[in-house]
Amino acid sequence: MPLATMPRAPRSPMLWAAAAFAGGIAIGAHAWRPPMWWMVAWMACLLSCIFYLRRRVLPAFVLALGAVAVLGAVMMQAAVPATSSCSNATLPDSEAQITAHIMAEQSPIPEPSGEFRQRLDLQQDSISAGGIESPICAGVRLSVYAIKQHEALFYGQRIIFRARLNAPRNFRNPGAFDYKAYLSEHGITALASVPRSGITVISGFAGSWLELVRVRARRSVLQKVDELWPPGDASLMDAMVAGEDAFISRSTRTDFQRSGTYHVLVVSGMNVTILAFVIFWALRWLLKSDAWAGIISFAIIVFYALLTEVGAPVWRATLMLGVYLVTRFFYRDKSMLNALGIAALWVLLFDPKLLFGASFQLTFLCVWLVAGIGIPILERTLQPYVRGTYLPHSLRYDLSLAPRVVQFRLDMRMIADRAGLLFGKAGTRISLRGLTTGLRFLLRGGELLIVSLILQAGLALPMAYYFHRVTTIGLPANLLVIPLTELLMPSTLLAVGISYISLFWARIPAAVAAFALHGISGSVHWLGGLRAAELRVPTPTPAVILASALCLAFTMFAVSKRRLTVAAAFLLLIGCAAWIALAPVAPDIKPHVLEMTAIDVGQGDSVLLVTPQGKTILVDAGGLPYWAHSELNIGEDVVSPYLWSRAFRRLDVVAVSHAHADHIAGMPAVISNFHPSEVWVNGTAADELHQVLQAADHVGARVIERHKGERFEYGGAEIQVLAPAPGELAVRQNNLSLVFKISFGQSSALLEGDAEKREEEQITPELSAVDLLKVAHHGSATSTVPELLAAAHPRLAVISVGARNSYGHPRMEILQRLQAAGVHTFRTDMDGAVSFYLDGTSVTAHLPNLH
Repeated sequence: MPLATMPRAPRSPMLWAAAAFAGGIAIGAHAWRPPMWWMVAWMACLLSCIFYLRRRVLPAFVLALGAVAVLGAVMMQAAVPATSSCSNATLPDSEAQITAHIMAEQSPIPEPSGEFRQRLDLQQDSISAGGIESPICAGVRLSVYAIKQHEALFYGQRIIFRARLNAPRNFRNPGAFDYKAYLSEHGITALASVPRSGITVISGFAGSWLELVRVRARRSVLQKVDELWPPGDASLMDAMVAGEDAFISRSTRTDFQRSGTYHVLVVSGMNVTILAFVIFWALRWLLKSDAWAGIISFAIIVFYALLTEVGAPVWRATLMLGVYLVTRFFYRDKSMLNALGIAALWVLLFDPKLLFGASFQLTFLCVWLVAGIGIPILERTLQPYVRGTYLPHSLRYDLSLAPRVVQFRLDMRMIADRAGLLFGKAGTRISLRGLTTGLRFLLRGGELLIVSLILQAGLALPMAYYFHRVTTIGLPANLLVIPLTELLMPSTLLAVGISYISLFWARIPAAVAAFALHGISGSVHWLGGLRAAELRVPTPTPAVILASALCLAFTMFAVSKRRLTVAAAFLLLIGCAAWIALAPVAPDIKPHVLEMTAIDVGQGDSVLLVTPQGKTILVDAGGLPYWAHSELNIGEDVVSPYLWSRAFRRLDVVAVSHAHADHIAGMPAVISNFHPSEVWVNGTAADELHQVLQAADHVGARVIERHKGERFEYGGAEIQVLAPAPGELAVRQNNLSLVFKISFGQSSALLEGDAEKREEEQITPELSAVDLLKVAHHGSATSTVPELLAAAHPRLAVISVGARNSYGHPRMEILQRLQAAGVHTFRTDMDGAVSFYLDGTSVTAHLPNLH
């Protein structure tokens, strides 16, 4: 076959190789085969590739990709799970004395009391429990509280303390974050908490001296940041530039997430890329040498990556940068895609399981969208005109440009000549230079607009899948924030660097950085606070995931075709993102039955009711008490993901049983995410319900007080309110709990909130038999009195309770009382999110299918 007619291998071969390797990893993860099978398949692909190599390039290339895919499958199946040697060891049941050394430190965080708290990752050396001492090498995440400012602990120190070790635990709901696996990836197999006064620092150093140098250098940089900027600005600088996010409040994080600019708040691949190319082009201009500019830039970025302590995302970006700086000397046109492929292969060779992580996918998808779709579109649209704005007076430069761009330059000269009629020849030159500069600015803005739009559309799928967010203002937000970030990153590092020489002169770039920071934070706060800032969406279905992936692939192939095809592919990409955001999804419910699901929210309550006609009622949304010192929001982080996993976009009703944090703290987030039409309350403690009522007002939900004596039909089910009575007062909020019975046909359930003996005795005379009981007050001894059990005579019961809770719930006497009454009892701490289905005649229980 003549060389000119032979089919060619696709461009960017390393990107194709990375895709094939990733495909092989996915196959290996879901389709186990004996090693010999993979070896035969690999040899067959390799030999066939060699056979076709000199005959047909395209078949040889495809077979080579097949061999790479088989290699990926083999490596995935050969990968050993990353668990510590003591991960399966049984932790002591009681408090133990632990000797350990500090492997990682978080900056101390101030508390309202004036003291500090600090999180430490430890490597245990030994543990003594029950008088028996044994060596152990498990990792411990230790929360230290009541710390004075001068008592912070640091890397390498050896410490002794007494604490109870607890194994990490996930919330046992479908759609829940795998916290246990997350900690395991960081080598953590146990959790503990202790006051600073309970820790003794002992002599000796344990760790790496190189790591100690790195940690001290990072600590020094953070101190310089605190010296250069006031506390509010310094906390943002710590996060954006150094990766220290300990001082960022949840509300600030939410604003950045809602505005689609969270990648700016945390040190991400984009921050590294911006910094790298600012340094590279500055050095290139100063040194007049690509080689030295690339070497020095890469060295600076490696040092920066060491200081950030963010981990894999920054190192992946650094690796891609290094590959790009090398490959740009050999093949300039497609070096970004090949650099991306080489970096992906390198990372996956070391750890194939990273393919399934959100961080890996988002990092590489961002770069691929820019390099594989954004740049080709710009090269065919705006970039030729951007090049046409340079050297406007040079006629020789015209010869290197396309005819349409030359015509564009002629038009600019003609417009500038008109100015020359008024101001002479000098006016013509000034007008032409001003005109080209202004047009270049506008065209660069157009480039940023196109790339931002591509990123927002292309990232819609992973953002919906992992974070249940589709940002609606990400485009304008990034148009404001990214240019300011390009100013922030180099000026901040310049200020920190100069501060080691002169704090006075460092104030100049620090002021520039502060200007950029205030622009970023102001824009994010304003845009993130808009009601239309984001859409919360359920988990995409497999069909949506497949269609979106095919849409992305088609767009990449189409950008090299005719302009009409490019426009169609671009519109298809935008349409696919709109589909993810707006398309209705059928919720995962059983029709014509009454469902009651007790969601695992730890030590709290949250119950989902789905009526026979598909109406949804969420009773309580869990929460943590104020003294827990945790930014975990049960409503946002636990209840909402469960509802999204079942494809709920909205709730019809949310009901608040009473005003205690373990029932209502998560409710504002649920209301914000699911926009219920009605909010039912017990009519008491309006002050404690302020945030709930405020959230209801924000989404336009109608607040309805429910009282004893009400009986009404809702969604095919009948609801009878048993308590509290109108105007009733009680010493304890628990005895004002909203108690109601919900029935479908001959089957029914009783929900009690935290009702205690006084309230249970009041409702017992009016209570008829029920099939299912939501046990009051988490199984406390103050509730579930014998009289209530005798009147209700339930067959099934569920206790919503937290594992290892400090209250000792559920009490043994309550469990024995339920057992004596012949009640089959489920517990969320052991069984997870238990669902009960009432079909009008009977009740069946269903446990979650958790891996």
